[in-house]
Order: sequence, then structure tokens, then C-alpha cells
Amino acid sequence: MSKPLLLAALALGAFVTAAQAADQIRIFAAASVAPSLQKIADTYVAGKDVAVTITPAASGALAKQIEAGAPADVFVSADRKWMDYTVEKGLVDKTSVFDLLGNSLVLVAAKDAAAAVDLADKAALPAALGEERLAVGEAKSVPAGAYAEEALKSLGLYDALAPRFAPAENVRVALQLVARGEARFGIVYGTDAAAEPGVAVVATFPETSHAPIVYPIGLVKGAGPAAAGFVTYLKGPEAAAVFSAAGFVKPAE
Repeated sequence: MSKPLLLAALALGAFVTAAQAADQIRIFAAASVAPSLQKIADTYVAGKDVAVTITPAASGALAKQIEAGAPADVFVSADRKWMDYTVEKGLVDKTSVFDLLGNSLVLVAAKDAAAAVDLADKAALPAALGEERLAVGEAKSVPAGAYAEEALKSLGLYDALAPRFAPAENVRVALQLVARGEARFGIVYGTDAAAEPGVAVVATFPETSHAPIVYPIGLVKGAGPAAAGFVTYLKGPEAAAVFSAAGFVKPAE
């Protein structure tokens, strides 16, 4: 083999070895927080022999995937219910779990058809909705949908609006239904609304109308030091700046 070919072969071998040696951090994250996590991960991996893979979906769907044996190192839920589920099933290390972020719950409409809605007036939202659809996450698996149902029941609006629900597999899908004009309104997180230029917030649900929105994070059993290191980084100022810019807040105590 000629010297140039030998050097090329050695270089390729080194690249493959490095790729194989890289620590793999597999994160299963609620769809609403996944974009921010990706930005943070892109900065974190620079200059490190580590790769971060983020799988976004509804928290319930992710918990069930972990239970079914899907390879994951870190789980970020959009509520305590599904984090508690994984802990009770022995899938996530309870001692590693903490609340990472908080969020708000808002009503959105397409930007070109947005007008403020008074949630204190029980007739206002049903009248504005008419025969059109209200996009919400599927409450059984999507925390945003569960928060939405709780808030609507608290405000005395659920019975009037439930027949008009357009269930979505995650909160980002609900957001897109509104942005594309397939639903008149949607109930999503404040951070989702801020990230989508095609919608505008027309009302914010009172914090007292639903349980505090928190994002607990935990290490899946068997996760290595690399995953623990990334979770620690998420507590630091660099990550906090990204979360803050996206509209996330400190979690409720």
C-alpha cells in the first residue's frame, strides 16, 4: 500500500475508532422542551468526545417507550405524573430526579386572526370558537392536554368545549394545527407560542386554574457518567440562558 493510501486508511481508522469511543447520551424529552435541549446539546458537545441524541414526543409516550426497553439515558417529562410513573416502575433513578423548569399555559390563535379572549367570561371562548376546533394535546399521554383539561374544568368551560377538541399527539402538533388554520384555537405552553411566528397568544390561563407546570428530569437506570455530566450542565448558567430565552421559568417550589 502506498504511503498516501496508508495514511488515509489510518486516518479513517482513527475516525471510526473515535466515533465508536464517543459517549452516547440518549435523551427522551417532552416535545415542548426538546428544541431548547438541542441548542444546549449542540454547544455542549463542541470539543468533547460525546454525542447527544434527543428524541422528542409526548411525555407519556416516552415513558412507555422506556418501559418497553427503548435505549435512553435521560428522561425529561413535562409533568410529575409520567416521571413518577418511570420511578415507580424502577426505570429512572429516584435520587437523580429534580424539577428543571417551569412554564405557562396559554390560548393561541393564528396570528392573522387573533383577538383577545376573556377567560373569566364563560361565554367568550365558546362564542369565539363557534363550530370550529380547539387543538389540545391528548390528555392521557400529553401533559399539556391534561393541564388544559384541568384548567377548562376549573374555569367552568370544559363541558362546552370538549366536543370541539382536536386531540393532538403532542403539544407541538396542537400548535401546528393552529398555525396552519386547521384549528381556530389551541391550548399550548407559553414557550411553544413564543417559538411559532404563525400564532399569537390571546389569553393566559390563571396559574390557579391548573397544577404548576414543571419539567422534572432524571437519569434512566444504567445511565453512565456522561449522561450525569450533561444533566449537571443543564443546571448551569449557559443552559439557563437558553431556557430563559425560550420563555421557560424557574420551576414552582
